[in-house]
Amino acid sequence: MAALHVAHINFLQAPAGIAHDKVLEQWHSLVDIAEVAASGGTRITVIQAAARGDRLTRNGIDYHFIDIRGLRGATGRGRRFARLLADIKADVLHANGLGFVEDAFAVSQCLPQLPILVQDHADRPPRWWRRAQWRRWYAAVSGVAFTALEQAQPFIAASLFGPQVRLFAIPESSSRFTPGNRVQARAETGLHGDPCVLWVGHLNAGKDPLSVLDGVARAAALLPGLQLWCAFGSAPLLDEVQHRIEHDPRLGGRVHLLGKVAHAHVEVLMRAADLFISGSHSEGSGYGLLEALACGAVPVVTDIPSFRALTGSGRVGRLWPCGDAARLAEALVCIAASRPSPEQVRAHFDVTLSFTAVGRQWADAYAQVLDDHRRREG
Repeated sequence: MAALHVAHINFLQAPAGIAHDKVLEQWHSLVDIAEVAASGGTRITVIQAAARGDRLTRNGIDYHFIDIRGLRGATGRGRRFARLLADIKADVLHANGLGFVEDAFAVSQCLPQLPILVQDHADRPPRWWRRAQWRRWYAAVSGVAFTALEQAQPFIAASLFGPQVRLFAIPESSSRFTPGNRVQARAETGLHGDPCVLWVGHLNAGKDPLSVLDGVARAAALLPGLQLWCAFGSAPLLDEVQHRIEHDPRLGGRVHLLGKVAHAHVEVLMRAADLFISGSHSEGSGYGLLEALACGAVPVVTDIPSFRALTGSGRVGRLWPCGDAARLAEALVCIAASRPSPEQVRAHFDVTLSFTAVGRQWADAYAQVLDDHRRREG
C-alpha cells in the first residue's frame, strides 16, 4: 500500500528578501517537523507562504513556496493553497499553528474531502468575543496535536473544539543533537563545575531567571562546586540578573553569563553540562529541553505540562514548581547526589523523543484523522 501523502502548510509568510534555502536554515523547526513526520514512513510535502514562488527539495521532501502577495484575506490564500493541494493529491493536511485556523478553514471550503490536523505551537484561545467565529472554523478540523493533552484544556473550556476533533499528545519536534564526548566538550567550551549546570533561554519574566538564581544560591551551601552557565538571546531582565549576581556572594564567581551563542555551539555546551535547568512558566514544547535530553544532560525543569510530557512526568531528571526557589534548591541537591548517566538520559530520548519515535506518532495520528474523516463522509 502506498504511503500516506501529508502536506505540511505554514501560513506565516516567510521573510521577503531572504533566499528560500536560507529560510529553511533559519526556520530549522519547519524542516525538523517535516523530517520527523517523514521518518515514520509518511510522504511529506511542505507548503510555505512566501512573497514569491519557488520549489526546493531536501532529503526527499519538496518545499513549495507559494506567492501570496495581493491575495484578499484568508479566502484568497485558501484558494491558492487548495489548488496546489489538489494538484499534489495530498491525503491529509497538517496545518501549523492553532492561530491560523481561519486559513485552514478557507482551504477546507475548497477541499472539503481533505482532513485537517492542526499542530499547536504555544497558541492561546481567542478573546471571548471572537470565539463563536472560531468555533465555526474549528468545525472543519479533524484533529489537533499538543505536546501534552493538558495544553488543550483552555480550548476545551472555551468550547472551541467540537465532538469531531480528535486530540493527540505528540512532541512538537525532535532534535538532531547527540551526546558526544563530555571531556572534549568541556575542553572546547571551558565549562566546568560539580555539577556543571546549563541554562539556555531568554532572560525574561516567562523564563524566570531570578527564581533560578535564588535556587542556585540556596543550593550552593550543599553544592560548593556548582557552576551555572547561561546562554541567552533577548534579555529584558539582564540588569536585574546582573545586579542579583553582583550583590549575592553565593552567586559571585558561580554564575557565568555567556550571552547569545550560535545554535551549533549550543550542542557543545549541552554535551559539556551535567544538568540542564529551566524556570519557564509555560512552553508549547521546549526546544532547549529536547536538545538537552538529546545530549544526555539531566533536566531540572519546572513542573509544567510540556516538560512533564518530555521527561515522562519526571522519570528522567527532576521537576520543580514554578517560582519556588526552595524546591529548586532541593531538586538540585537531590539530582546531584544521584543522577542518571548521559547514556540513560539519551536512552529515554531515543525511545520517546527521537525522529523515529515521534515519526511513528505522527503516522498513527494521520491515519486516525483520515479514517475518522472518511467515516463521517461515508
